[in-house]
Amino acid sequence: FRLSNVLSVCFQNTVLVWVPCIYLWLLAPFYCLHLYCHDRGRIQMSCLCSSKMVLGFLLASFGFVEFFYILLERSQEIHQHMVFLLSPIIRSMTVILALCIIQLERMRGCRSSVFLFLFWVLAVVCSLVPLRAKIQFTAKTTVSLVFNLLQNPCPVKDASFLSKILFWWFTGLVVKGYRTPLAAEDLWTLRKEDTSQQILSELHQDWTAECAKIQKQEKALASGVALGSRLPDQAQLLRKLQKEQSSGFFLLRALARKFGPYFLTGTLCIILHDCFMFAIPQVLSLLLAFMRDEDAPLWKGYFYATLMFLLSCLQSLFNHQYMYTCFTVGMRVKTAVMGLVYRKSLVINSAARRTCTVGEIVNLVSADTQKLMDFVVYFNAVWLAPIEIVLCLFFLWQHLGPSALAGIATVILIFPLNGFIAKKRSKLQVTIQMKFMDGRIRLMNEILNGIKILKFYAWEKAFLEQVLGYREKELEALKKSQILYSISIISFAMFGVYVMLDDRNVLDAQKVFVSMALINILKTPLSQLPFAISTSMQAMVSLRRLGKYLCSEELKVDNVSKSPLSSGRNVVIDNGTFSWSADGPPCLKRINIHVPRGSLVAVVGHVGSGKSSLLSAMLGETEKRSGRVVVKGSVAYVPQQAWIQNATVQDNVIFGREKLKTWYHRVLEACALLPDLDILPAGDATEIGEKGLNLSGGQKQRVSLARAVYRTADVYLLDDPLSAVDAHVGQHIFDKVIGPKGVLRDKTRILVTHGMSFLPQADLILVMVDGAITESGSYQELLSRHGAFADFIHTFASTERKESAIQREMCGTPSGFFITLTFGSSTFSRGDTNNSNLQNMEPMSEADQEQVPEDLGKLTVVDKARTGRVKLEMYKKYFKTISLAIIIPIVFLYAFQQGASLTYNYWLSMWADDPVVNGTQLDTDLKLTVFGALGFAQGIAIFGTTVAISLCGIIASRHLHMDLLNNVLHSPMSFFECTPSGNLLNRFAKEIDAIDCMVPDGLKMMLSYVFKLMEVCIIVMMATPFAAVIILPLAFLYAFVQSFYVATSCQLRRLEAVSRSPIYTHFNETVQGAGVIRAFGEQSRFILQANKRVDCNQTSYFPRFVATRWLAVNLEFVGNVVVLAAAILSVIGKNTLSPGIVGLAVSHSLQVTGILSWIVRSWTDVENNIVSVERVSEYGETAKEASWSIEGSSLPLAWPQRGTIEFQDYGLQYRKGLELALKGITLHIHEKEKVGIVGRTGAGKSSLALGIFRILEAAKGKIFVDGINIEDIGLHDLRSRITIIPQDPVLFSGSLRMNLDPFDTYTDEEVWSSLELAHLKNFVSNLPDKLNHECSEGGENLSLGQRQLVCLARALLRKTKILVLDEATAAVDLETDTLIQSTIRTQFEDCTVLTIAHRLNTIMDYTRVIVMDRGHISEMDSPANLIAQRGQFYRMCREAGLV
Repeated sequence: FRLSNVLSVCFQNTVLVWVPCIYLWLLAPFYCLHLYCHDRGRIQMSCLCSSKMVLGFLLASFGFVEFFYILLERSQEIHQHMVFLLSPIIRSMTVILALCIIQLERMRGCRSSVFLFLFWVLAVVCSLVPLRAKIQFTAKTTVSLVFNLLQNPCPVKDASFLSKILFWWFTGLVVKGYRTPLAAEDLWTLRKEDTSQQILSELHQDWTAECAKIQKQEKALASGVALGSRLPDQAQLLRKLQKEQSSGFFLLRALARKFGPYFLTGTLCIILHDCFMFAIPQVLSLLLAFMRDEDAPLWKGYFYATLMFLLSCLQSLFNHQYMYTCFTVGMRVKTAVMGLVYRKSLVINSAARRTCTVGEIVNLVSADTQKLMDFVVYFNAVWLAPIEIVLCLFFLWQHLGPSALAGIATVILIFPLNGFIAKKRSKLQVTIQMKFMDGRIRLMNEILNGIKILKFYAWEKAFLEQVLGYREKELEALKKSQILYSISIISFAMFGVYVMLDDRNVLDAQKVFVSMALINILKTPLSQLPFAISTSMQAMVSLRRLGKYLCSEELKVDNVSKSPLSSGRNVVIDNGTFSWSADGPPCLKRINIHVPRGSLVAVVGHVGSGKSSLLSAMLGETEKRSGRVVVKGSVAYVPQQAWIQNATVQDNVIFGREKLKTWYHRVLEACALLPDLDILPAGDATEIGEKGLNLSGGQKQRVSLARAVYRTADVYLLDDPLSAVDAHVGQHIFDKVIGPKGVLRDKTRILVTHGMSFLPQADLILVMVDGAITESGSYQELLSRHGAFADFIHTFASTERKESAIQREMCGTPSGFFITLTFGSSTFSRGDTNNSNLQNMEPMSEADQEQVPEDLGKLTVVDKARTGRVKLEMYKKYFKTISLAIIIPIVFLYAFQQGASLTYNYWLSMWADDPVVNGTQLDTDLKLTVFGALGFAQGIAIFGTTVAISLCGIIASRHLHMDLLNNVLHSPMSFFECTPSGNLLNRFAKEIDAIDCMVPDGLKMMLSYVFKLMEVCIIVMMATPFAAVIILPLAFLYAFVQSFYVATSCQLRRLEAVSRSPIYTHFNETVQGAGVIRAFGEQSRFILQANKRVDCNQTSYFPRFVATRWLAVNLEFVGNVVVLAAAILSVIGKNTLSPGIVGLAVSHSLQVTGILSWIVRSWTDVENNIVSVERVSEYGETAKEASWSIEGSSLPLAWPQRGTIEFQDYGLQYRKGLELALKGITLHIHEKEKVGIVGRTGAGKSSLALGIFRILEAAKGKIFVDGINIEDIGLHDLRSRITIIPQDPVLFSGSLRMNLDPFDTYTDEEVWSSLELAHLKNFVSNLPDKLNHECSEGGENLSLGQRQLVCLARALLRKTKILVLDEATAAVDLETDTLIQSTIRTQFEDCTVLTIAHRLNTIMDYTRVIVMDRGHISEMDSPANLIAQRGQFYRMCREAGLV
């Protein structure tokens, strides 16, 4: 019990302070009276008394100090609690009263005072509680201070005013970055106000409120329509667009409410900047008037020069404060939008989820957030630029009179033209280019997800062409956009008109150069405005896209009513009708289920009958049309396709919970994972690749099951978890986990299954047909009813008995033999220690082979940042893709453009110095012609250079994208296992985007400013040669500061790029596993992880933009010194210099600041974005597969004709340094033979298949197919001539026909016949679009069984002489399985078939069975002989109940 915790701060500052004070003030008068009446003589002043007085006054002064501290530092709290201000004053006054009483006692001879003693005791006692509170507070602040020091806090908080406005607080990091390349640890932690937690806590509530308003509007509209009939299509489309528009506006409003006030402080800065900017030409006018006036005193010249310097400095200070504010707001907006999109992806319903693919969601958080950040920076230009233009024209009118109208006319002409161009560009960029980019990224995402299938089927070329198709259209839009941009850069024709209007008009230095200074100011808003408008338009489109996504429909909370666990029924569905979308057809009808607590319910039915949908309805994932669903207690869910995180096995199993050692071990044992952990190099600390790449299908499913079991929930929803595992493992799991004696025996279990052997042990069986429950009851009840279920069981049981009898009779007829291969997603944990994890990490040098234990289980290669400056090779590589023949003319064009500009300006200054004869100047016509010609030449050159560089950029980016795509698609399977897809998507999205737009723009700016700088230096030195003394040291200083800056800036750009990839990877993973995350209720943990990743990215983004501000502010000060030098040197040389040349020098020196900072900025932009070229080129250096086809290969067209396969002492390993996964396999498979391959997990079954397809290359030995060594032929030649039906059925978004035949090599009749043989004809012919039915991403709009059948149809279409089945019928019901097996037997009768089998009954009639064990063949013979031998195969059959 702590008193200081119970007593409030207010109580401590009032009652406890006032009690002794009240005591003293109330009783003091009486005590004084008492002393007055009892005089005992005066006591001398002693040392003790003096020290008492000194201490007393110190005590009193503390109170006054506290008073002023609170007044100045904690003024915010005073408004709420005036008491904080009063208490120290009352305390001090009381102490002074006590001191007076001490003196009075001394005067009256009182030696010891009970009255004062009681006061001091009371004061001490009352101070004890506040003292304790203060000690606690000090301890806390000390701890937080130490924590902050360890955390490396951002120094901006403690920086002085001067340091803040000049960004000196940033210097430490720049120096550190110059000495050694920066690492992530060197960066400051984010300020609290920039963290995701802080930003999103308030914004999320605001946005929820805005969403409620949108829904209200929708309901109002809907109720209005409900009275009439259905809306016509046009009106529906209009309403949809209206909703998108308004959702974008609501999002903008929510963001403005959160970030608006801080943004307005920046707006104030830019307004002040404009005031100083317009003051400079006025001061220049005064300076030039001073140059003309021979009698003006010199101090005036110095005063004007200094004033110009000061105004320039203030202008740059306010400009950079504004930019800093904008970028800070932009950064916060990015955090906010990413957070909102992530949170939305966890609650979006399946209908809305199908409309936006993972690629599009990744694009929302990469491209669209970037557009919003640009919008924040350029938004003020939309309204400020027109005001600046009007002001410029007003001042020009003052100087030039009516001829300024020429300028106004030019501007008025340019405006609509620029507006039109901006609109066109916006349309090109947004609707066309972004659409193709979205398509390209979506396709890349699918390619990366299904890369294994692409490699097995040799489909890389077909998909490569699709990606390039998107890319060409994207670049075409970009090219048109860039050419339009070049047209919008136009020059002026003002001075010509001024002179032509009237011969009496004289061009003098004051008019010319003040007007030129104004025109230079005018150029900025004129060039900014179209850009600002285009950026704003793009941002509006991005806001609409984001708004549309953020307002898309969410899962309704009332789909399922959750309640705490109680006895009775755990899961209840009454008269439920469900569909996947609000307006779609129902997927489940008239569902009535009552599941008692602790029972085991089995759900059976054909493929596509609605079994998985039933579980989804219980999870609330489907749209509830009618009825009610009640689930009591917590839920754990095992999906049909296991969702595995890119984390260690342990992290996947405990899934955010605390690790309880004994329970964890028990779960692993029950889920049969312990033997697998022995195989994995680091046991349960082994990292699993993305989507479980390095585990077999069975292992993934068991990890997924273990995650659910570990959770100890009340209700378990198990969607066919036993289909992907071997029969004996399935039996083990059923017995140990799901069955009546398993660890879940007391829990409610709803199991979707195709395994008939488990049904007798179920308490209740639900039979589903076409989305309805046709029969329900226990196994015996259903058999006694003699319904469809009973018939099916009887037929299945009889075929099973027949098969067993056949096996016993069979002595090995060589005709029908199937070899079934089981390999999972990449069943890489084959063989004893081989492990898929490690399969990739390129071949290792001898020295690397002894690995450090902590790296043992590592698989994915983290995106690493390179260090140091960008190598010269990168620039060479970039320019080499363009070719020297184009680059040299561009440089000449630039030189020509700047030469024309220099001559144009010098011509003007000479004209301004011309003597005036009879009120006019001589040869004005000639001067005008030369002037016009120079202006025209300059305009043409500018257009030429802009177009040329843009086109060069497109040439380069086309080459680089092509190289990247080729490098990625030619990489071996192992590369994809240890490279997160986020890293690759980042390259294809953000980095390619930077190469498309940022690099050419940066080069364009840098070249134009470098040449412009040369021109300025020549002009200033022509006017005042002495300026060289100042310009040269300044140039060295610039180079020095710039080298400091570029080193830091480049490294920050790399760190930022590297920390961006994990965000995309995490997004990708979350979107795919959203159902599992929701079922386990882990949303908040994933949101925290996402926040952490976004914050980590912003940690390197924040110093990146501050670096630019630091550089610009400090460099512009140096640049302003050039202005001061030019002006002061002009004043000194007043008598020798003409006003024309002074005007030319000073007006040009005014541009130096801007030019220099733009050079460094554009240089840095180029360096920063050349990093993208570096990152895109990285994958050129990784290991590649063998070539796809070999030139001049003599391979017969019909190869393989017989289909014989021969292994000669074949060995295979997943990576150098690891034990062989297959050891000395020697095997001959005859023509038309059917071979089954069995063995426990990790025995090496799938490794055989990987070897045949050369997914892994041989470590020793050879494989011959029809007598040809497969090493001697191209990978595509090999893979396209043999077929595999893989364990994981992967489909791509696109038509069903494209999924069956991407190269369009077969006729429609052939495709239909393959569908008929795969038992899919009825299903496909009932679809509205038939073969053109659009499959969603990953084929999500088909059930898993239907996808498996599509894969079978692919194989039937290719009909090669060798077929490999990798547990191909795991996801289908037994009846369909029987049909498939019979199809395979008939259709592939004259082919060699290898089957990796989990269901042993499928291979009982094969010619041979190979039993694999630890990479060796342990048994091989006909099934009947193997059973007779009573070896390993016999034991497996016994476990599966076949003997």
